[in-house]
Amino acid sequence: MVSLNKVRLDHVISFGDAIFAFSITFIAISIEIPDLPSNLSEAEVVNKLFSLIPQFEIYFASFAVIGIFWIKYHLIFNKIKDSHSIMLWLNLFYLFFVTLISFGTALRFENNYVSTFVLYAIILTATSLLLSLIWIHALNHNLLKDDIMTKRQKKLYTLQGIIPAIIFAGSIGIAFINIQAASYFWILIIPFQIIFKKRTNLS
Repeated sequence: MVSLNKVRLDHVISFGDAIFAFSITFIAISIEIPDLPSNLSEAEVVNKLFSLIPQFEIYFASFAVIGIFWIKYHLIFNKIKDSHSIMLWLNLFYLFFVTLISFGTALRFENNYVSTFVLYAIILTATSLLLSLIWIHALNHNLLKDDIMTKRQKKLYTLQGIIPAIIFAGSIGIAFINIQAASYFWILIIPFQIIFKKRTNLS
């Protein structure tokens, strides 16, 4: 295994930002530009533009999900003071799944099959879990900045990160019973995040 002990933390974060930027840019350039010959009427042009709405829905959803993971990524790394080889490998796996989010989102929006929902849920579960593992590893190896959090805050912050992964994973089983209920199940993430944020008094 390649040693990553010497990789500086600011380089790790910069690389992560580049991956996030690439993932969002990839979604944007994947939107199909409609063919608009000069002989079209304004009504036909408008119809062609309206036909792009499903693609923009996928773009918006992907942008939102990736944006949320980017925010959480920085909130965690803002509390870390140094890098570590295992944490960096976890980071690479995390970023790998980030690049799959747009694919999973497009597949989910364009199809209403249980298999496509499960695949998307697996991608989001893995992404959430790996981000939590980065935090847990930093916590267990004293890689956090000094005096930044109390022990109680650290435990609650850990739970705050794990809850989304549990909900995404739990929705997989629900999908085999009712795929719509499985989608609504994800909404539980919002109240849990609000509750833990208030209890930790942290972002």
